[in-house]
Amino acid sequence: MPDHPPDGPPSRLPNKASLGRNAELQAVKYLEKQGYKIVCRNFRIRQAEIDIIARDGQWLVFIEVKARSSGLFGGPAEAVDLRKQDRIIKAARGFMAFKKMELPARFDVIAIGPGGLEHIKDAFEPLDNY
Repeated sequence: MPDHPPDGPPSRLPNKASLGRNAELQAVKYLEKQGYKIVCRNFRIRQAEIDIIARDGQWLVFIEVKARSSGLFGGPAEAVDLRKQDRIIKAARGFMAFKKMELPARFDVIAIGPGGLEHIKDAFEPLDNY
């Protein structure tokens, strides 16, 4: 029995983990070229993770990186729904408390898809005053 669907050969698309790692590396390179200083990568607390934490001037920026190899299931930025935003916000609060930081914070999304890289600044914000 073949190890691929009967209508064609196995997919040559990268697996999800590889796609994510490559997207994060691409995002870091982009941010550094834009003058951002990377503070931390893959910060985890409880059940939440922040892909990249960086400084942009006075701002501490929490960045979610989303990648899609095709537009079949929607654009990458669409995957950052309210539930995901809530987890990122909680993780950001945890990071700032742990590091004892009191800086203005911003939440960005870097979406990487077939059309290239899109940096969405202030993509979302907490419903309460951070």
